[in-house]
Amino acid sequence: MPTQPELAFAAHDHAHCAHDALERAEALMAASGARMTPVRRRVLEILLEEHKALGAYDVLARLATEGFGNQPPVAYRALEFLVEQGLAHRIQRLNAFTACVHPGQDHAPAFLICRLCHMVAEAEASAARAALESEAARAGFQVERSTIEALGLCPNCREAA
Repeated sequence: MPTQPELAFAAHDHAHCAHDALERAEALMAASGARMTPVRRRVLEILLEEHKALGAYDVLARLATEGFGNQPPVAYRALEFLVEQGLAHRIQRLNAFTACVHPGQDHAPAFLICRLCHMVAEAEASAARAALESEAARAGFQVERSTIEALGLCPNCREAA
């Protein structure tokens, strides 16, 4: 399924978008035997609320107000689990996390990050990754992991500027 990065920056039925992603995540966890605890589920729900990247302390603050505890390991462990399970991504540039748009699918995402509003869109980057791996191979280097993050302005911020 192709990604639709423009969806993150456009008006859409986000409740439907988030609901579908949560259902896919729960099905994946059930199929893999991984345990979706109440804290893990709530952290994923928080990440799914908007197409924005959230820092661990932002997530922790939300968890604390909802009675899940206020110790940093609570948020960090849940976020690490979600990343390990392919349900979330870490955005290095922002030191933050965002829900995966295509959980359970083999994909090569690149992240389009608005430098003003911090909205994040997940775009397909298979061609860019293939080019990178090809160049690395010419140098005798084997790529094990790469993250592509593009910083710029989303359509709304471009229009406002």
